[in-house]
Amino acid sequence: MTIALPTKWIWDSWYIRDGDLWHGFFLQADKSLGDPELRHFNATQGHATSRDLKVWDHKGTSFAPATSPAWDDFTTWTGSVVRGDDGLWHLFYTGSSRAESGMKQRIGHATSTDLHDWTRVGTGLALDIDDRYEEYTPGHWHDRAMRDPWVMRDPRGGWMMFFTARVPGIGEPNAGGAIGFATSPDLMVWTLGDPVYAGGTFGQMEVPQVFEKDGRWYCLFCTDAGHYSAAYRASYPGEPVLGTHYMIAGDPRGPWEVAPGAFLDGDPAVNRYAARIVETEEGLRLLGFLHNPGGGAFVGEVADPVPVTVGADGLLKLG
Repeated sequence: MTIALPTKWIWDSWYIRDGDLWHGFFLQADKSLGDPELRHFNATQGHATSRDLKVWDHKGTSFAPATSPAWDDFTTWTGSVVRGDDGLWHLFYTGSSRAESGMKQRIGHATSTDLHDWTRVGTGLALDIDDRYEEYTPGHWHDRAMRDPWVMRDPRGGWMMFFTARVPGIGEPNAGGAIGFATSPDLMVWTLGDPVYAGGTFGQMEVPQVFEKDGRWYCLFCTDAGHYSAAYRASYPGEPVLGTHYMIAGDPRGPWEVAPGAFLDGDPAVNRYAARIVETEEGLRLLGFLHNPGGGAFVGEVADPVPVTVGADGLLKLG
């Protein structure tokens, strides 16, 4: 496997390139926990480097929850890394607190000069939601979703952030999933915006990644077969799958539409999840972690990169 450790499970990952060296960051948890379901609230962030996205040099743990009571003293989950105009590397990540039993997610911010040792900016808290987004509602959805920030340059100037969210007032739990949005002039001060997508298709749209290719904008996301809305399930060609799919738009602010047809990456025999697409000299490549291939045991390793092509119709295809 591309990113694997004998003593740890590895799952969500994100990547940044510095010169000819790729830096991969990922969630990790000790296999000594016994049950992989326990990994979520026992996670740290790992770091590895590679020149070819296949052979990786592991650097150890690069970021972890706060050691004293704080908004992020329970979890520091999935995020993204960018290089700012100040020359610093900026990590945006998901945090939750022990005081709230990890049920309310917020977005944090840390910086680094070497892509390994990170320092929180102030308390680390960068952004929280307001009433445009769904609050924690026990019995309706299992958490307050504000996670997986994807930060990138805004073609209008400054920076954009996309994140996993939910919108309020939706009776069907599996129709409330949304992609949240915020903007910043400098990566330091963020202004929350309306969701860029709340189309009633899924209960959650995890690990969003937005990128532009050949004049079209794509938003990658992943979800479980049990989180399709009734309407989307009825329209889906075949049995729902766990995996990664995408939306297409003419502008990063939308309107976004879910790509037609089957999921981009939804083969149950592979059972890959939380995939990212990176651009290399050889073209686009997809990397995601192996969940339960073929219905077997949880694997927890990032699989080898897979080529992605863009058809004349703008649709993405593996291979």
